[in-house]
Amino acid sequence: MSDLRPVTLEEVRTARSRLDGLVLRTPLVRYAGTEAPAEIYLKLENLQPTGSFKLRAAGCALLGADPRELSDGVWTASAGNMAQAVAWFARRFGIACTAVVPDDAPAAKLDALRLLGARLEPRPFAEYQSIQRTHACPGMTGRLVHPFADQAVMAGDATLALEILEDLPDVEAIVVPYGGGGLSCGIAAAVHALAPQVKVLAAEAACGAPLTASLAAGRPVEVPFRTSFVSGIGAPFVFPEMWPLAGRLLDGAAAVSLEQTAAAIRQLALRNHVVAEGAGAVALASALAGNAGRGKVACLVSGGNLDPAKLVKILQGAVP
Repeated sequence: MSDLRPVTLEEVRTARSRLDGLVLRTPLVRYAGTEAPAEIYLKLENLQPTGSFKLRAAGCALLGADPRELSDGVWTASAGNMAQAVAWFARRFGIACTAVVPDDAPAAKLDALRLLGARLEPRPFAEYQSIQRTHACPGMTGRLVHPFADQAVMAGDATLALEILEDLPDVEAIVVPYGGGGLSCGIAAAVHALAPQVKVLAAEAACGAPLTASLAAGRPVEVPFRTSFVSGIGAPFVFPEMWPLAGRLLDGAAAVSLEQTAAAIRQLALRNHVVAEGAGAVALASALAGNAGRGKVACLVSGGNLDPAKLVKILQGAVP
């Protein structure tokens, strides 16, 4: 865990080659809302076969693994999106998949996991986060695909940076939702190697925004945390193995309210006809709040796996 380092361009390009033909090169489209303070573009990872960017991460980790590591199957600890991605590839490989999930995980994500053939192991949220932190769970066998603290996972995530820079070479800032840190740190490492003038900014939900508080303090700090419809990101702390990377690579972080996040989901649906989950909308919410400046900004719509009942409430103006 402690030997994590910024991914190299060679690792990212190798990841891209591995993933070619298995994941979509998702479109980067102009945000259609007229209220934006910047020229905003949306990287639509919600269009991936499993509905999120995690397909890149899981694919890179598993396609690069020694086949002998996979003989006993695979497992992950994920609120849904990484678990779906691991299960998708496990089904393709014909191997068993177990997903350790928090006991409050969205029903839509759990239903999708069952359809993919994954075995579910629910755990209380604190125990679930401890499993992510220790990379260990009693009784689990097979190859662990960690949702963020893994070199290959970050390399897969970083392939997004190559696509954004190719499609929008004069981008000035890229806003990325911050959960465990693998996505934002992977993208930041690749962006800073190729286009160091481009800022990579993290977006968090205010109900659990440890990175924003830690960057402001210059050291890891704990924050109050409560679960919400913004699942898959948010925690009371920055994971220790990720802090050295996040503190070094990211150019800033900002937290947005649940109201701002719900408004961004509505705007994405009404203006661009895009369905985003809470974590998938925080980047746009942050850019709409002016946290990314007034130039050309790319916002990562990281996923679209939102429970339909919650989507209906949000479209009706509620914050579920």
